[in-house]
Amino acid sequence: MNTLNSLLFIVLPYVASAVFIVGSVYRYRQTGFKFSALSSQFLEGDTLFWGAVPFHFGMLVLFLGHLSAWLLPGTTLLWNSQPVRLIILEVTAFTFGLSVLVGLVALLVRRFTNPRVKIVTTRMDIAIELVLLTQVVLGCWIALGYRWGASWFASDLSPYLWSIVIFSPNIEAVSALPHVIKLHIVGAFTILLMIPFTRLVHFLVAPFHYAVRPYQVVMWYWDTRLIRDPKTAWSDARPRNN
Repeated sequence: MNTLNSLLFIVLPYVASAVFIVGSVYRYRQTGFKFSALSSQFLEGDTLFWGAVPFHFGMLVLFLGHLSAWLLPGTTLLWNSQPVRLIILEVTAFTFGLSVLVGLVALLVRRFTNPRVKIVTTRMDIAIELVLLTQVVLGCWIALGYRWGASWFASDLSPYLWSIVIFSPNIEAVSALPHVIKLHIVGAFTILLMIPFTRLVHFLVAPFHYAVRPYQVVMWYWDTRLIRDPKTAWSDARPRNN
């Protein structure tokens, strides 16, 4: 068991981090134009909206929550010292966890049921979405079954993660955690390992400056529902705005 814990919580984090850094840099230098989400919005937009919006907003809040508990464990524990604030934090995290779950399920259904989206789907797309789905389900399970996660994350997982960062791994606390939490940790490092080979790599070049730039005017002369219908034949005629 000690060997397995060492592999999962020492070897895997370093391998995942190395692959993430080297793989991301290599992909950006070799195929910079594919360093994106490879959007399929022009193929189908309605279901994408109801999947992407709750997924992205939920994922952003959960990521920032985990990040703050890691980087500011003392502040997190101080916040949680008041039961009302702890309950608000836990309910908020679980709500956004459900948001990610709903959005991800919608995106999976879209990927398997829309003919145009399905034709551009790769095996890696399916693999990363299934891993993400498993990770979110485990997270919701932990939120319900092992409550006050913000506090024990700051107390147990934050020191473990810092020990990995400073190359002095201490897995004593994490080795004693329940199996479902261990799976959640392994899932996080697995996602980190897979990022350079998937569409998720686009978050590294996210256009945050769009939030403060002037509005971009886009002229669209096509019937969007007609042009996105798989039964619509392609036309040889040039669009009117060219």
